[in-house]
Amino acid sequence: MNLSQGEFEDMVRDGVGVIPEKFLNLLDNVDVVVEDEPSLAQRRKMKLRSDMTLFGLYEGVPRTKRGPHYAWVLPDKITIFQRPIEAAARDIEHLKKIVRDTVWHEFAHHFGIEEQRVRAIEAVKRKKAGGGN
Repeated sequence: MNLSQGEFEDMVRDGVGVIPEKFLNLLDNVDVVVEDEPSLAQRRKMKLRSDMTLFGLYEGVPRTKRGPHYAWVLPDKITIFQRPIEAAARDIEHLKKIVRDTVWHEFAHHFGIEEQRVRAIEAVKRKKAGGGN
């Protein structure tokens, strides 16, 4: 698949749009951006091997770790990586699902949910949905 960046950004906006409003209302100081691929610095930070890729990345201070002196900081950044997601998608519907799931995954990190817990929640969601991707 090879969408324009604008088309892909629309999918990311749709992914943000399905986050429950009660959580969206709690977002504070967060930017969501689309990039083609993870940078070399991001790959190193995440300790990715050459055969690994990344669909999304949360960089910032999770809400659960913000103290009373949290002020005057750059926004948290959620980056969604277009090319790896497109490469993994079987078709347009699968692409939309991967984007939605990736957006949810990175927002979960913003709310302080650690990687192991996010993956456990995702496994339960897959099981309830019938095991499909």
